[in-house]
Amino acid sequence: MKGVFERFDLDGHDTTIKREVTAGLVSFLTIVYIVAVNGVILADAGIPLEAAIVATIVTSLVGCILMGFWSNAPIILVPGMGVNALFTYTFVHALGLTWQEALAAVFVSGLIFIGIAFTKLAPILSAAIPQSLKDAITVGIGLFLTFIGLQKGGLIQANEETYIQVAHLGDPLPFATILTLLIAVVLFIRNVPGNFLITMVAGTILAVFIGVKPSQGTSEGFSLASYGSLFGELSFGGIATLAFWIAVFSMTMVLVFENLGLIHGHLQMTGHPEKGNKALRANAVSALSSGIFGTSPTVSTVETAAGISAGGRTGLTAIVTGLLFGVTLFMIPLITAVPDSAIAPILLVVGGLMVQNIKSIPFHDFSEGFPAFLVLALIPLTYSIAEGMAFGFIAYPILKMAIGKAKEVPVPLYFIASLFLVHMILHSVGG
Repeated sequence: MKGVFERFDLDGHDTTIKREVTAGLVSFLTIVYIVAVNGVILADAGIPLEAAIVATIVTSLVGCILMGFWSNAPIILVPGMGVNALFTYTFVHALGLTWQEALAAVFVSGLIFIGIAFTKLAPILSAAIPQSLKDAITVGIGLFLTFIGLQKGGLIQANEETYIQVAHLGDPLPFATILTLLIAVVLFIRNVPGNFLITMVAGTILAVFIGVKPSQGTSEGFSLASYGSLFGELSFGGIATLAFWIAVFSMTMVLVFENLGLIHGHLQMTGHPEKGNKALRANAVSALSSGIFGTSPTVSTVETAAGISAGGRTGLTAIVTGLLFGVTLFMIPLITAVPDSAIAPILLVVGGLMVQNIKSIPFHDFSEGFPAFLVLALIPLTYSIAEGMAFGFIAYPILKMAIGKAKEVPVPLYFIASLFLVHMILHSVGG
Protein backbone atom coordinates (compact mmCIF):
# COMPACT_ATOMS: atom_id res chain seq x y z
CA MET A 1 0.00 0.00 0.00
CA LYS A 2 2.87 2.36 0.76
CA GLY A 3 4.09 1.95 -2.81
CA VAL A 4 0.69 2.96 -4.16
CA PHE A 5 0.65 6.09 -2.00
CA GLU A 6 4.12 7.03 -3.23
CA ARG A 7 3.58 6.12 -6.90
CA PHE A 8 0.42 8.19 -7.23
CA ASP A 9 1.24 10.75 -4.52
CA LEU A 10 -2.09 10.20 -2.81
CA ASP A 11 -1.11 12.31 0.21
CA GLY A 12 -0.03 15.18 -2.03
CA HIS A 13 -3.40 15.03 -3.77
CA ASP A 14 -5.27 14.81 -0.45
CA THR A 15 -6.98 11.54 -1.38
CA THR A 16 -7.11 7.88 -0.33
CA ILE A 17 -7.05 4.49 -2.04
CA LYS A 18 -10.71 3.94 -1.15
CA ARG A 19 -11.72 7.27 -2.67
CA GLU A 20 -9.73 6.64 -5.85
CA VAL A 21 -11.18 3.13 -6.28
CA THR A 22 -14.70 4.47 -5.71
CA ALA A 23 -14.12 7.23 -8.26
CA GLY A 24 -12.81 4.65 -10.74
CA LEU A 25 -15.97 2.58 -10.27
CA VAL A 26 -18.17 5.65 -10.76
CA SER A 27 -16.28 6.56 -13.95
CA PHE A 28 -16.68 3.02 -15.25
CA LEU A 29 -20.42 2.85 -14.58
CA THR A 30 -20.83 6.21 -16.29
CA ILE A 31 -18.90 5.33 -19.46
CA VAL A 32 -19.29 1.54 -19.89
CA TYR A 33 -22.19 2.12 -22.29
CA ILE A 34 -19.54 2.99 -24.91
CA VAL A 35 -18.65 -0.70 -25.27
CA ALA A 36 -22.00 -1.51 -26.86
CA VAL A 37 -22.57 1.82 -28.62
CA ASN A 38 -19.12 2.01 -30.20
CA GLY A 39 -19.30 -1.64 -31.21
CA VAL A 40 -22.57 -1.08 -33.06
CA ILE A 41 -21.28 2.03 -34.85
CA LEU A 42 -18.07 0.25 -35.93
CA ALA A 43 -20.18 -2.68 -37.12
CA ASP A 44 -21.91 -0.24 -39.48
CA ALA A 45 -18.49 0.20 -41.12
CA GLY A 46 -18.32 -3.53 -41.82
CA ILE A 47 -16.27 -4.61 -38.80
CA PRO A 48 -17.64 -7.79 -37.17
CA LEU A 49 -19.64 -6.76 -34.10
CA GLU A 50 -17.93 -9.07 -31.61
CA ALA A 51 -14.47 -8.01 -32.80
CA ALA A 52 -15.50 -4.34 -32.62
CA ILE A 53 -16.66 -4.79 -29.03
CA VAL A 54 -13.40 -6.51 -28.05
CA ALA A 55 -11.41 -3.73 -29.75
CA THR A 56 -13.37 -1.11 -27.81
CA ILE A 57 -12.71 -2.91 -24.52
CA VAL A 58 -8.99 -3.46 -25.16
CA THR A 59 -8.45 0.12 -26.36
CA SER A 60 -10.25 1.52 -23.32
CA LEU A 61 -8.31 -0.72 -20.93
CA VAL A 62 -4.94 0.25 -22.41
CA GLY A 63 -5.86 3.93 -22.77
CA CYS A 64 -7.00 4.34 -19.17
CA ILE A 65 -3.96 2.54 -17.75
CA LEU A 66 -1.63 4.55 -19.99
CA MET A 67 -3.22 7.80 -18.84
CA GLY A 68 -3.07 6.75 -15.19
CA PHE A 69 0.61 5.84 -15.14
CA TRP A 70 1.87 8.50 -17.59
CA SER A 71 0.11 11.63 -16.33
CA ASN A 72 -1.22 10.52 -12.92
CA ALA A 73 -4.52 12.13 -13.87
CA PRO A 74 -8.03 10.67 -13.34
CA ILE A 75 -8.88 11.13 -17.02
CA ILE A 76 -10.70 8.30 -18.79
CA LEU A 77 -9.69 7.42 -22.36
CA VAL A 78 -12.23 5.53 -24.50
CA PRO A 79 -13.24 5.62 -28.17
CA GLY A 80 -15.21 8.85 -28.40
CA MET A 81 -18.71 9.58 -29.55
CA GLY A 82 -18.45 11.75 -32.64
CA VAL A 83 -15.10 10.43 -33.80
CA ASN A 84 -16.65 6.98 -34.12
CA ALA A 85 -19.33 8.50 -36.36
CA LEU A 86 -16.58 10.26 -38.32
CA PHE A 87 -14.83 6.90 -38.78
CA THR A 88 -17.87 4.96 -39.99
CA TYR A 89 -20.17 7.41 -41.73
CA THR A 90 -17.58 9.77 -43.22
CA PHE A 91 -14.43 7.71 -43.81
CA VAL A 92 -16.16 4.52 -44.93
CA HIS A 93 -19.63 5.53 -46.16
CA ALA A 94 -18.92 9.00 -47.59
CA LEU A 95 -15.24 8.94 -48.61
CA GLY A 96 -15.33 5.32 -49.75
CA LEU A 97 -12.44 3.96 -47.68
CA THR A 98 -12.53 0.35 -46.54
CA TRP A 99 -12.60 -0.08 -42.77
CA GLN A 100 -9.01 -1.33 -42.99
CA GLU A 101 -7.99 1.90 -44.76
CA ALA A 102 -9.97 3.90 -42.21
CA LEU A 103 -7.94 2.25 -39.43
CA ALA A 104 -4.77 3.28 -41.27
CA ALA A 105 -6.11 6.85 -41.36
CA VAL A 106 -6.65 6.64 -37.58
CA PHE A 107 -3.06 5.44 -37.16
CA VAL A 108 -1.62 8.27 -39.29
CA SER A 109 -3.76 10.90 -37.55
CA GLY A 110 -2.44 9.47 -34.28
CA LEU A 111 1.13 9.97 -35.50
CA ILE A 112 0.35 13.58 -36.37
CA PHE A 113 -1.40 14.03 -33.02
CA ILE A 114 1.76 12.76 -31.29
CA GLY A 115 3.84 15.25 -33.27
CA ILE A 116 1.52 18.03 -32.13
CA ALA A 117 1.33 16.87 -28.49
CA PHE A 118 5.10 16.54 -28.07
CA THR A 119 5.80 20.01 -29.50
CA LYS A 120 4.32 23.49 -29.14
CA LEU A 121 2.06 23.02 -32.16
CA ALA A 122 -1.07 22.23 -30.15
CA PRO A 123 -1.84 25.79 -28.99
CA ILE A 124 -0.76 27.22 -32.37
CA LEU A 125 -3.07 24.93 -34.32
CA SER A 126 -5.91 25.49 -31.89
CA ALA A 127 -5.56 29.26 -32.22
CA ALA A 128 -5.66 29.01 -36.03
CA ILE A 129 -9.27 27.78 -36.05
CA PRO A 130 -11.93 30.36 -35.10
CA GLN A 131 -13.93 29.43 -32.03
CA SER A 132 -17.15 29.80 -34.02
CA LEU A 133 -16.07 26.97 -36.34
CA LYS A 134 -14.97 24.79 -33.42
CA ASP A 135 -18.37 25.19 -31.78
CA ALA A 136 -20.09 24.56 -35.11
CA ILE A 137 -18.22 21.26 -35.53
CA THR A 138 -19.42 20.14 -32.10
CA VAL A 139 -23.02 21.14 -32.87
CA GLY A 140 -22.86 19.54 -36.32
CA ILE A 141 -21.59 16.25 -34.90
CA GLY A 142 -24.36 16.41 -32.29
CA LEU A 143 -27.00 16.80 -35.01
CA PHE A 144 -25.32 13.99 -36.96
CA LEU A 145 -25.51 11.65 -33.96
CA THR A 146 -29.14 12.66 -33.54
CA PHE A 147 -29.89 11.75 -37.15
CA ILE A 148 -28.12 8.40 -36.75
CA GLY A 149 -30.05 7.76 -33.53
CA LEU A 150 -33.36 8.49 -35.24
CA GLN A 151 -32.43 6.04 -38.01
CA LYS A 152 -31.21 3.29 -35.70
CA GLY A 153 -34.26 3.69 -33.50
CA GLY A 154 -36.59 3.30 -36.47
CA LEU A 155 -38.16 6.70 -35.83
CA ILE A 156 -37.51 7.94 -39.37
CA GLN A 157 -37.33 6.15 -42.70
CA ALA A 158 -36.54 6.87 -46.35
CA ASN A 159 -39.09 8.57 -48.62
CA GLU A 160 -38.65 8.91 -52.40
CA GLU A 161 -40.27 12.37 -52.54
CA THR A 162 -39.15 14.03 -49.30
CA TYR A 163 -36.04 11.88 -48.65
CA ILE A 164 -37.08 11.14 -45.06
CA GLN A 165 -40.33 10.78 -43.16
CA VAL A 166 -41.58 9.74 -39.74
CA ALA A 167 -41.87 5.97 -39.48
CA HIS A 168 -44.86 4.04 -38.15
CA LEU A 169 -44.31 4.70 -34.47
CA GLY A 170 -46.53 1.80 -33.46
CA ASP A 171 -44.10 -0.72 -34.92
CA PRO A 172 -42.02 -2.64 -32.34
CA LEU A 173 -38.64 -0.95 -33.00
CA PRO A 174 -39.72 2.74 -32.84
CA PHE A 175 -42.15 2.01 -30.00
CA ALA A 176 -39.38 0.42 -27.93
CA THR A 177 -37.05 3.31 -28.82
CA ILE A 178 -39.54 5.93 -27.63
CA LEU A 179 -40.10 4.18 -24.31
CA THR A 180 -36.36 3.73 -23.78
CA LEU A 181 -35.71 7.38 -24.72
CA LEU A 182 -38.19 8.48 -22.07
CA ILE A 183 -36.28 6.42 -19.50
CA ALA A 184 -32.94 7.85 -20.69
CA VAL A 185 -34.07 11.47 -20.49
CA VAL A 186 -35.66 11.11 -17.04
CA LEU A 187 -32.58 9.35 -15.63
CA PHE A 188 -30.27 11.95 -17.15
CA ILE A 189 -32.28 14.92 -15.89
CA ARG A 190 -32.38 13.39 -12.42
CA ASN A 191 -28.59 12.87 -12.65
CA VAL A 192 -28.83 9.19 -11.69
CA PRO A 193 -25.34 7.60 -11.54
CA GLY A 194 -24.76 5.23 -14.45
CA ASN A 195 -27.85 6.54 -16.22
CA PHE A 196 -26.77 5.39 -19.70
CA LEU A 197 -25.93 1.90 -18.43
CA ILE A 198 -29.32 1.66 -16.70
CA THR A 199 -30.96 2.91 -19.90
CA MET A 200 -29.35 0.14 -21.97
CA VAL A 201 -30.33 -2.57 -19.50
CA ALA A 202 -33.90 -1.30 -19.21
CA GLY A 203 -34.15 -0.80 -22.96
CA THR A 204 -32.94 -4.34 -23.65
CA ILE A 205 -35.50 -5.81 -21.25
CA LEU A 206 -38.25 -3.71 -22.85
CA ALA A 207 -37.17 -4.86 -26.29
CA VAL A 208 -37.48 -8.51 -25.26
CA PHE A 209 -41.09 -8.00 -24.17
CA ILE A 210 -41.98 -5.90 -27.23
CA GLY A 211 -40.33 -8.31 -29.64
CA VAL A 212 -37.32 -6.32 -30.89
CA LYS A 213 -34.24 -8.42 -31.65
CA PRO A 214 -30.55 -7.37 -31.82
CA SER A 215 -29.79 -6.18 -35.36
CA GLN A 216 -26.34 -7.82 -35.49
CA GLY A 217 -27.13 -11.13 -33.80
CA THR A 218 -25.71 -12.34 -30.49
CA SER A 219 -22.35 -13.81 -29.49
CA GLU A 220 -21.54 -16.88 -27.43
CA GLY A 221 -18.51 -15.27 -25.79
CA PHE A 222 -15.04 -13.80 -26.21
CA SER A 223 -13.10 -15.35 -29.07
CA LEU A 224 -9.46 -14.55 -29.77
CA ALA A 225 -9.97 -15.86 -33.29
CA SER A 226 -12.68 -13.31 -34.07
CA TYR A 227 -10.56 -10.45 -32.72
CA GLY A 228 -7.56 -11.73 -34.67
CA SER A 229 -9.38 -10.77 -37.85
CA LEU A 230 -9.35 -7.12 -36.69
CA PHE A 231 -6.19 -6.58 -34.63
CA GLY A 232 -3.47 -4.92 -36.71
CA GLU A 233 -5.55 -5.10 -39.90
CA LEU A 234 -4.57 -1.64 -41.13
CA SER A 235 -4.36 -1.13 -44.88
CA PHE A 236 -2.36 1.68 -46.45
CA GLY A 237 -3.72 0.84 -49.90
CA GLY A 238 -5.49 4.20 -50.12
CA ILE A 239 -2.62 6.34 -48.83
CA ALA A 240 -2.05 7.91 -52.25
CA THR A 241 -5.66 9.13 -52.51
CA LEU A 242 -6.99 12.54 -51.52
CA ALA A 243 -9.85 10.87 -49.66
CA PHE A 244 -7.36 9.21 -47.30
CA TRP A 245 -5.67 12.50 -46.44
CA ILE A 246 -8.98 14.32 -46.04
CA ALA A 247 -9.85 11.59 -43.54
CA VAL A 248 -6.52 11.99 -41.73
CA PHE A 249 -6.79 15.78 -41.70
CA SER A 250 -10.37 15.95 -40.43
CA MET A 251 -9.72 13.30 -37.75
CA THR A 252 -6.59 15.10 -36.53
CA MET A 253 -8.42 18.41 -36.21
CA VAL A 254 -11.30 16.90 -34.27
CA LEU A 255 -8.91 14.99 -31.97
CA VAL A 256 -6.71 18.00 -31.21
CA PHE A 257 -9.50 20.52 -30.60
CA GLU A 258 -11.72 18.16 -28.62
CA ASN A 259 -8.98 16.79 -26.37
CA LEU A 260 -7.31 20.13 -25.68
CA GLY A 261 -10.58 21.47 -24.35
CA LEU A 262 -11.58 18.36 -22.42
CA ILE A 263 -8.20 17.82 -20.77
CA HIS A 264 -7.99 21.46 -19.74
CA GLY A 265 -11.48 21.36 -18.26
CA HIS A 266 -10.93 18.10 -16.38
CA LEU A 267 -7.60 19.15 -14.88
CA GLN A 268 -9.07 22.48 -13.79
CA MET A 269 -11.61 20.45 -11.81
CA THR A 270 -8.82 18.51 -10.08
CA GLY A 271 -6.79 21.64 -9.37
CA HIS A 272 -3.74 20.28 -11.22
CA PRO A 273 -3.61 21.97 -14.65
CA GLU A 274 0.16 21.40 -14.76
CA LYS A 275 -0.52 17.78 -15.81
CA GLY A 276 -1.91 18.98 -19.15
CA ASN A 277 1.11 18.23 -21.33
CA LYS A 278 1.57 14.68 -20.04
CA ALA A 279 -2.16 13.99 -20.33
CA LEU A 280 -2.26 15.22 -23.93
CA ARG A 281 0.75 13.05 -24.81
CA ALA A 282 -0.82 9.97 -23.23
CA ASN A 283 -4.00 10.76 -25.17
CA ALA A 284 -2.06 11.03 -28.45
CA VAL A 285 -0.25 7.71 -27.98
CA SER A 286 -3.54 6.04 -27.08
CA ALA A 287 -5.19 7.49 -30.20
CA LEU A 288 -2.43 6.04 -32.38
CA SER A 289 -2.75 2.62 -30.75
CA SER A 290 -6.50 2.68 -31.46
CA GLY A 291 -5.81 2.13 -35.15
CA ILE A 292 -3.74 -0.96 -34.32
CA PHE A 293 -6.30 -2.34 -31.87
CA GLY A 294 -9.04 -1.89 -34.47
CA THR A 295 -11.25 0.99 -33.40
CA SER A 296 -11.84 4.71 -33.82
CA PRO A 297 -9.55 6.91 -31.67
CA THR A 298 -9.79 7.40 -27.94
CA VAL A 299 -10.63 10.78 -26.43
CA SER A 300 -10.54 12.27 -22.95
CA THR A 301 -14.19 11.54 -22.39
CA VAL A 302 -16.69 13.99 -20.91
CA GLU A 303 -17.74 11.32 -18.41
CA THR A 304 -14.38 11.78 -16.65
CA ALA A 305 -16.10 14.58 -14.74
CA ALA A 306 -18.24 12.01 -12.90
CA GLY A 307 -15.16 10.31 -11.45
CA ILE A 308 -13.59 13.62 -10.50
CA SER A 309 -16.83 14.68 -8.81
CA ALA A 310 -16.69 11.41 -6.85
CA GLY A 311 -13.26 12.38 -5.49
CA GLY A 312 -10.87 11.05 -8.12
CA ARG A 313 -7.66 13.07 -8.19
CA THR A 314 -4.90 10.75 -9.43
CA GLY A 315 -4.13 8.22 -12.12
CA LEU A 316 -5.27 5.44 -9.81
CA THR A 317 -8.85 6.38 -10.70
CA ALA A 318 -8.15 5.89 -14.41
CA ILE A 319 -6.34 2.59 -13.81
CA VAL A 320 -9.25 1.18 -11.79
CA THR A 321 -11.62 2.15 -14.61
CA GLY A 322 -9.34 0.49 -17.15
CA LEU A 323 -9.16 -2.76 -15.19
CA LEU A 324 -12.95 -2.82 -14.90
CA PHE A 325 -13.14 -2.56 -18.68
CA GLY A 326 -11.09 -5.76 -18.80
CA VAL A 327 -13.80 -7.55 -16.82
CA THR A 328 -16.35 -6.73 -19.54
CA LEU A 329 -14.55 -9.15 -21.89
CA PHE A 330 -16.50 -11.87 -20.10
CA MET A 331 -19.81 -10.07 -20.70
CA ILE A 332 -19.73 -10.01 -24.50
CA PRO A 333 -22.79 -12.28 -24.90
CA LEU A 334 -24.80 -9.75 -22.87
CA ILE A 335 -23.39 -6.78 -24.76
CA THR A 336 -24.20 -8.20 -28.20
CA ALA A 337 -27.78 -8.79 -27.02
CA VAL A 338 -28.38 -5.02 -26.76
CA PRO A 339 -30.77 -3.99 -29.59
CA ASP A 340 -30.75 -0.75 -31.58
CA SER A 341 -33.79 0.46 -29.62
CA ALA A 342 -31.57 0.58 -26.50
CA ILE A 343 -28.63 2.21 -28.32
CA ALA A 344 -30.51 4.92 -30.25
CA PRO A 345 -31.76 6.84 -27.17
CA ILE A 346 -28.18 7.28 -25.96
CA LEU A 347 -27.17 8.72 -29.33
CA LEU A 348 -30.13 11.12 -29.13
CA VAL A 349 -29.26 12.31 -25.61
CA VAL A 350 -25.56 12.75 -26.45
CA GLY A 351 -26.56 14.62 -29.62
CA GLY A 352 -28.77 16.93 -27.58
CA LEU A 353 -25.90 17.68 -25.22
CA MET A 354 -23.49 18.52 -28.04
CA VAL A 355 -25.99 20.85 -29.72
CA GLN A 356 -25.93 23.12 -26.65
CA ASN A 357 -22.68 24.63 -27.96
CA ILE A 358 -24.78 26.56 -30.48
CA LYS A 359 -25.35 29.26 -27.87
CA SER A 360 -21.63 30.17 -28.09
CA ILE A 361 -21.71 30.90 -31.84
CA PRO A 362 -21.80 34.70 -32.53
CA PHE A 363 -24.63 34.77 -35.08
CA HIS A 364 -24.88 38.55 -34.67
CA ASP A 365 -21.66 38.73 -36.73
CA PHE A 366 -22.75 37.13 -40.00
CA SER A 367 -19.15 36.71 -41.20
CA GLU A 368 -18.68 34.37 -38.21
CA GLY A 369 -22.19 32.99 -37.94
CA PHE A 370 -22.83 31.99 -41.55
CA PRO A 371 -19.73 29.77 -42.02
CA ALA A 372 -20.58 28.19 -38.66
CA PHE A 373 -24.16 27.65 -39.86
CA LEU A 374 -22.88 25.90 -42.99
CA VAL A 375 -20.79 23.53 -40.88
CA LEU A 376 -23.50 22.61 -38.38
CA ALA A 377 -26.21 22.27 -41.05
CA LEU A 378 -24.27 20.40 -43.70
CA ILE A 379 -22.59 17.82 -41.46
CA PRO A 380 -25.91 15.99 -40.93
CA LEU A 381 -27.43 16.94 -44.30
CA THR A 382 -24.47 15.62 -46.32
CA TYR A 383 -24.09 12.67 -43.92
CA SER A 384 -20.40 13.57 -43.72
CA ILE A 385 -18.47 15.45 -41.04
CA ALA A 386 -15.63 16.23 -43.46
CA GLU A 387 -17.94 17.59 -46.18
CA GLY A 388 -19.80 19.78 -43.70
CA MET A 389 -16.53 21.15 -42.36
CA ALA A 390 -15.35 21.84 -45.91
CA PHE A 391 -18.19 24.24 -46.74
CA GLY A 392 -17.73 26.28 -43.58
CA PHE A 393 -13.93 26.36 -43.66
CA ILE A 394 -13.98 27.55 -47.29
CA ALA A 395 -16.68 30.16 -46.66
CA TYR A 396 -14.95 31.70 -43.63
CA PRO A 397 -11.89 33.26 -45.34
CA ILE A 398 -13.95 34.19 -48.42
CA LEU A 399 -16.41 36.22 -46.34
CA LYS A 400 -13.64 37.84 -44.32
CA MET A 401 -11.85 38.89 -47.51
CA ALA A 402 -15.11 40.20 -48.99
CA ILE A 403 -15.60 42.62 -46.10
CA GLY A 404 -11.97 43.72 -45.93
CA LYS A 405 -10.99 41.67 -42.89
CA ALA A 406 -8.62 39.23 -44.57
CA LYS A 407 -5.94 39.94 -41.96
CA GLU A 408 -8.21 38.52 -39.25
CA VAL A 409 -7.91 35.08 -40.84
CA PRO A 410 -4.94 33.09 -39.48
CA VAL A 411 -2.53 31.98 -42.22
CA PRO A 412 -2.94 28.25 -41.41
CA LEU A 413 -6.69 28.59 -42.01
CA TYR A 414 -6.06 29.67 -45.62
CA PHE A 415 -4.08 26.46 -46.10
CA ILE A 416 -6.84 24.37 -44.51
CA ALA A 417 -9.49 26.04 -46.68
CA SER A 418 -7.37 25.45 -49.80
CA LEU A 419 -7.06 21.75 -48.97
CA PHE A 420 -10.82 21.44 -48.56
CA LEU A 421 -11.36 23.36 -51.81
CA VAL A 422 -9.06 21.03 -53.76
CA HIS A 423 -10.93 18.07 -52.27
CA MET A 424 -14.30 19.46 -53.38
CA ILE A 425 -13.06 20.27 -56.90
CA LEU A 426 -11.57 16.81 -57.40
CA HIS A 427 -14.67 15.21 -55.91
CA SER A 428 -16.87 17.14 -58.36
CA VAL A 429 -14.69 16.33 -61.37
CA GLY A 430 -14.48 12.68 -60.41
CA GLY A 431 -18.04 12.14 -59.64
